[in-house]
Amino acid sequence: MPNPTSPAWLRRIDSPLGRLELTSDGKAITSLSIAKDGHLPFESTPEKSNRVLDRAARQLDEYFAGRRRSFSLALAARGTAFQHSIWDQLSALEWGEVTTYGELGLGTGRATAGRAVGGAIGANPIPIIVPCHRVLGSDGRVTGYSGGNGIPTKLWLLEHEGILLAA
Repeated sequence: MPNPTSPAWLRRIDSPLGRLELTSDGKAITSLSIAKDGHLPFESTPEKSNRVLDRAARQLDEYFAGRRRSFSLALAARGTAFQHSIWDQLSALEWGEVTTYGELGLGTGRATAGRAVGGAIGANPIPIIVPCHRVLGSDGRVTGYSGGNGIPTKLWLLEHEGILLAA
């Protein structure tokens, strides 16, 4: 019997960061997970792809090959209004552009909401496509990352996009 929390649509792909797992509701991407310590959230669930997932897989392959700088995909992330306000700002960032937690807070009208901004970034269910790796500390330092293997994954993504960090 299938797990009731298993997604209806699921596809896994290989990437330079390890295996990725994409889920869909049939109309949009609902999550993207980066393997952590070799494991994915639904690894025991059989794959069942659809056009939405196939398109996302193609665009991710192009991104990792350096031929794509933005994504054109329908997204359906579940979250609060505040989380969506943060994710919308992240989605507006261009290839190679970074922001800070403070700037994101200002963008919501809550300049002192650093902890809440960090929580919203950490709750992003569609990393890479919604580029939460492009958020740095106010001093330009690389801070936490919840995807894949954490900071090394974030550093790889930043370097892939040509974002030079201060030593």
